Amino acid sequence: MSTDAPLPAASDAAAPAAPAAAPAAGGHLLSLLLGIVAVAALVSSAMLWQRLSNIQEQLARQSADSGAQATEARTLAREAQDLARDATARMSVMETRVAEVALQRSQLEELTQSLSRTRDENLIADVDASIRLAQQQAQLTGSLQPLVAALHNAHQRIERAAQPRLAPVLRALEQDTEKLERSSVTDSAGLLGRLDELARQVDELPLANAVAQADEMRQRHASADAEAAGAAAALPAWQAALHRFWQAARGQALSLVRVSRIDRPDAVLLAPDQAYFLRQNLKLQLLNARLSVLARRMDTARSEVAATQRAFAKYFDPSSRRTQGALAALQQLQTNMRTTEIPQLTDTLSALATAAAGR
Repeated sequence: MSTDAPLPAASDAAAPAAPAAAPAAGGHLLSLLLGIVAVAALVSSAMLWQRLSNIQEQLARQSADSGAQATEARTLAREAQDLARDATARMSVMETRVAEVALQRSQLEELTQSLSRTRDENLIADVDASIRLAQQQAQLTGSLQPLVAALHNAHQRIERAAQPRLAPVLRALEQDTEKLERSSVTDSAGLLGRLDELARQVDELPLANAVAQADEMRQRHASADAEAAGAAAALPAWQAALHRFWQAARGQALSLVRVSRIDRPDAVLLAPDQAYFLRQNLKLQLLNARLSVLARRMDTARSEVAATQRAFAKYFDPSSRRTQGALAALQQLQTNMRTTEIPQLTDTLSALATAAAGR
């Protein structure tokens, strides 16, 4: 029992020491935790510092790069400004040149239009003058050939010009050309040629009282005698001699006396010296007819031809082939001498006047 008493005292002595050791262990753990926290804080601070350093270095590099880029941008901006000024100066120079070129172009167009108008005006004036001259020639000659040739020439010249405003002139030329091709006029040139030929034949026509008729009659009798002599060659000699004597006596009698029927006493009683004046008078009548044809007085020309035809039939030998041919030519001349008017080219002249006025 006594042995058990000191045991509680020992336990009592150890009891206060246990609480004292517990706080010490707690402080050690706390300090350890604080040390770990401090170390962690230091490590994190170092890491943050390093990170901040890296960020600062990166910011410094970026700032340096930004500065360099800003410097480069300013340099580029200055260069761009210089280029812009150069471009502006060049643009102003180009605009000035473009304005000069536009002015030169407008002046050149005005000059071209002026030259074109002058050329067209000269062409219109030439065509109008040529057509009017052809009209005068047609009036004088009575032939449509000068007008037709002038219209064809004008059509070719205007067609080569290729001007749209001259298209009405082309249409008018075509219409007037068709009008001329459909119309017919007296062939004055042919009439004048036939009148000249008749005037040349007047000296060769035999008169009704010409000795040439007796000569022709003697020639006919001579041919008849030759035929009779040929037929008498087969007869005996005495009959042939008697036949030749008869033919000779008959020829002499016929040369002394000529019996003919006088239907036109004026022609027979015409003296030989008056024959010259008769032929000259007929030539003058034919010349008057020629002048009347040139003057386009067809009625006067027909009357002159009719008087010449009556004189031919009255004073010249109607049995001669030349006289018959001359009478036939005079009759044909009277038939062909008719009064005709040259067609007026009103469409062409009005179209030319309109084109010359610039409408």
